[in-house]
Amino acid sequence: MAQVVEKVVNAAIGDAKTRQMESFTLEDNSSTPLTSYFGVPIAETDIALRAGARGPTVIEDFHNREKISFFDHERIPERVVHARGAGAFGEFKLHTPLTGLTTAKILTETSKTTPAYVRFSTVGGSRGSADTVRDPRGFAVRMYTDEGNWDIVGNNVPVFFIQDAIKFVDLIHAVKPEPHREIPQAQTAHDNAWDFMALHPQSTHMQSWVLSDRTIPRSYRMMQGFGVHTFRLINAEGKSTFVKYHWTPHLGTHSLVWDEALKLAGQDPDFHRRDLWDAIEAGAYPKWELGVQLIPEEDEHKFDFDLLDATKLIPEELVPVQNIGTLTLNRNPVDYFTEVEEVAFCTQHIVAGMDFSSDPLLAGRNFSYFDTQISRLGINFKDIPVNRPVCPFHTTQQDGQGQMQSKRNRARYHPNRFDALPITSPANGGFKSYPEVVSGIKERMHGPKFNEFVSQAQLFYNSMSAPEKAHIVAAGQFELSKCEEHEVQQNAISRFNLISHDFALAVAEAFPQVKVPDAVPNHGRKSEFLSQVTGKNQTFTAAGRKIGIYVLPGFDYAVGAAVKAAFEAASVMAKVVGPGTGPVVGSNGSSLTAEFTFENSRSTHFDAVVFIGGPDDSYVKGLKNGRLIHVIREAYMHLKAVGGTGNAVPWITDICLPGDFSAGAKTSSEVVLENGAVLAPSAGLGAEFAASFLEGVKQHRVWDREVSHIAA
Repeated sequence: MAQVVEKVVNAAIGDAKTRQMESFTLEDNSSTPLTSYFGVPIAETDIALRAGARGPTVIEDFHNREKISFFDHERIPERVVHARGAGAFGEFKLHTPLTGLTTAKILTETSKTTPAYVRFSTVGGSRGSADTVRDPRGFAVRMYTDEGNWDIVGNNVPVFFIQDAIKFVDLIHAVKPEPHREIPQAQTAHDNAWDFMALHPQSTHMQSWVLSDRTIPRSYRMMQGFGVHTFRLINAEGKSTFVKYHWTPHLGTHSLVWDEALKLAGQDPDFHRRDLWDAIEAGAYPKWELGVQLIPEEDEHKFDFDLLDATKLIPEELVPVQNIGTLTLNRNPVDYFTEVEEVAFCTQHIVAGMDFSSDPLLAGRNFSYFDTQISRLGINFKDIPVNRPVCPFHTTQQDGQGQMQSKRNRARYHPNRFDALPITSPANGGFKSYPEVVSGIKERMHGPKFNEFVSQAQLFYNSMSAPEKAHIVAAGQFELSKCEEHEVQQNAISRFNLISHDFALAVAEAFPQVKVPDAVPNHGRKSEFLSQVTGKNQTFTAAGRKIGIYVLPGFDYAVGAAVKAAFEAASVMAKVVGPGTGPVVGSNGSSLTAEFTFENSRSTHFDAVVFIGGPDDSYVKGLKNGRLIHVIREAYMHLKAVGGTGNAVPWITDICLPGDFSAGAKTSSEVVLENGAVLAPSAGLGAEFAASFLEGVKQHRVWDREVSHIAA
């Protein structure tokens, strides 16, 4: 009964977090007059108080001083890392309970829907940097559980550069813009970054991931997330099970291509943020499965790597990922600053039935995240609405800048004569740390398995498809070409040689002054789960994609409308692109509404592009526009599905991409599929064309298309 009531309440007025946030949300409109911060109605806000019309401004004008002073103090310290980000609210629903493994209700009770929040981010760039830079992405999830906030503060890459938090300062100093000139922004393509990585064997595995397509994701919606570290689940008997957390997107894990990422950084620096916002506003709610890899305590040492080493993953062939719940993002923030900039994640935020492992990187993060939130937001950051638990919270803490709660309890210590704030036994849900057995002397050392750095880097590279390996090589050449010092290039390629001799030789083709060392053994093993192109359990779907439908005045409305309807029926975001925004009138007098124009968008804004034909040669004359020709050529070069109907087909085959199609492609009475292009010269093939085109969009890219001759 309680679950039914909760469901009805949530549907009517929002979940517990939505209701809590609403109490802190102001509604400003024509019925709420402008006042000072202390509530005095304001009669004039455009001219400061002055001594005479041309005299000096007087200091008694409190409204003027209030406006300027608040403006002067609007900015807070940005995050040292993960400064640029986007966030959204949603919900988590467990569907497969971990019964007997943990007492945490969030992982055992399937009847409960838990409010959730996610912040995505880049890592190295400042708050004003671009979204599509080559960089790992932060993937931080908060569950507002009935037992307290649970934060999984992870990345879209399952491993990290370093093994010990003491190296984090060195790492970030190295990858940030070089201090003498404060460039480059949000990139590792410089001497300091590659000097650090080449001289730190522990970063070898991460280098493979950084150079891969994983660090230029197509969208936050199409990005995996990982908890990175090994954590513990604790059951009612106190038994521990090691766990690693995975987030797998329902839309599949997909990436941009490098030329596309470079262009988007200038064309739309907010590309990922906008994509997430638009999808949620359109009702195309992003979803992920929460998966777990579970390792019994007694199996901790059966692997050839250490579970406590954050530079290693657990291959899924050894420990399968079990999906246990679904995360859905369904509400955009009301106010970016208070709900995204002020959100404060901490790796130490866990609930009863969980605990930390002795991962040395995690130990440092548990200290650092809490510490940095104090620096950014003040000691009472817990009281900021987006950070508040939805369950009751009572502490003996008091005072401090920004304290918002008045406490009637006079005895803010424990124990006290009033028995105020009694503790909770573990049997009744109180948090208890796992009684891990530890031994040894105090020394600066890691376990012996921490000293193997190459095996999993080889595993990752070996597992890539041919196009993915080509992208890694091209990324290595790009990154090292931005390094000015030969020593850095030499050390980096020597490091690449430990991953793959062929990889090192291929990168070194761009650096004739670099000597590639002799080949070293490669174990040859592969994983079926690491490739985004051929990986097992990868998802390919047209749902959630954004397709640009290009039309000119006089277009074939019957075909255009049918194609758009078919796309939308497949849960695609079909966006009409015209000479201007607003209605574009077709040949029969009916119109489609253009959201984008030929000038304010590029092919890079879409997953695929379609050009609808028109009634006669005058329509084709309008297509002979450099901007439109570039759309087809660029999308084709980026290996996307491209398509045309009617007399837009010969325009594509003869003018945009001459020589890439057979002679019959522009005259066929059937739908033609060539080189990943879908062409329907006959006007009566709208429905068939749409179905074939969606199948192409579903594949994400046409990886076997030859585009070396295309300049776009």
